[in-house]
Amino acid sequence: MGSLRRYFLAFVLAFLAALAALLLGQKLRAGDNHESRLHAVLHEELDLDPGQEAQIDRIEHDFAERRKLLDGRLRQANAQLAQAMEREHAYGPAVEKAVDQSHMAMGELQKATLQHVFAMRSVLRPDQARRFDAAVAHALTAPPEE
Repeated sequence: MGSLRRYFLAFVLAFLAALAALLLGQKLRAGDNHESRLHAVLHEELDLDPGQEAQIDRIEHDFAERRKLLDGRLRQANAQLAQAMEREHAYGPAVEKAVDQSHMAMGELQKATLQHVFAMRSVLRPDQARRFDAAVAHALTAPPEE
């Protein structure tokens, strides 16, 4: 009976992991739409001067490099989680450690993204910053369908 229970638990954990991956993927795709909207506001609606454009281009380039590194860390952490789940078939020490590593990687990416947003904001005039802030607030609070 213990063996059957362990397989059932492994199935439930695998199902929950797949569900979490699906939800995360949907959120990231929605985030890309909001990121695109933020990019459009920044480059098309704020009437940036050439100096601002150059500074923001540099900020975006630097962040793109940083994001590649952080995305790689997140993929690696998720792969470690999958391996730990496969090995333990339960919420054991390796799964817990892998979850913590995944959360750390997600946190690093979120912090870097916020630093990137604030770095771009620092280049803007007060009138531009107000419009940018409104677009950021919308990106953070709008439902995924938008």
